[in-house]
Amino acid sequence: MSDNAVLLYTLDLIGVAVFAISGALAAGRQQMDLLGVGVLATATAVGGGTLRDLLLDRHPIFWIDDPVYLVVILSAAAATVLWVRRQQRLHTPLGRALDVADALGLALFALGGAQIAQDAGLSPLLVVVMATMTGSAGGVVRDVLARVTPLLLRPGELYATACIAGTGLFLGLQAAGVATPAASVAGMATVAALRLAAMRWGLRLPAFQLPDARPPA
Repeated sequence: MSDNAVLLYTLDLIGVAVFAISGALAAGRQQMDLLGVGVLATATAVGGGTLRDLLLDRHPIFWIDDPVYLVVILSAAAATVLWVRRQQRLHTPLGRALDVADALGLALFALGGAQIAQDAGLSPLLVVVMATMTGSAGGVVRDVLARVTPLLLRPGELYATACIAGTGLFLGLQAAGVATPAASVAGMATVAALRLAAMRWGLRLPAFQLPDARPPA
């Protein structure tokens, strides 16, 4: 296995673990049982990568081809349940744990998706599109199953935009001669930093609204 293949595999495993944590925390907010936790964690963790593989015609789908992914996902979900219960016993506030896990998963999956799209020979524009879909689709699946408005569709939310910015930086650094691993780290840091900054300081994009628009009923 080449160094780049090892890097992609590592990013994928870390990404599914972080997104599984995000899904488990979302299930906890909705007071789901343990089966619900496992389902939501799995759907969140594999949603973006599955869409990526289907669009790129990569078969078998990554988590079907390698059962290690499911082991990592379920282990991360179980560890999250145990951690939350321990925090509850200690009366420790969980704060923005879900948001932080989502930001990290977004960064890892976006840049992992970008490199897989590059390996498939896609143009830079399609690499950005594929990276954004890979990073954000899992969160959309999680939010839909948890019956909340997906972050991707909330007005002005810096979500997909963070993926676009981080992937753009990754491609720009590569074009400037920076090695792929270093460019990946810079891209991931940008995605995570933008997402966390948006949550911390309420950064928003301008929303499009028709002059005669009325709030939804």
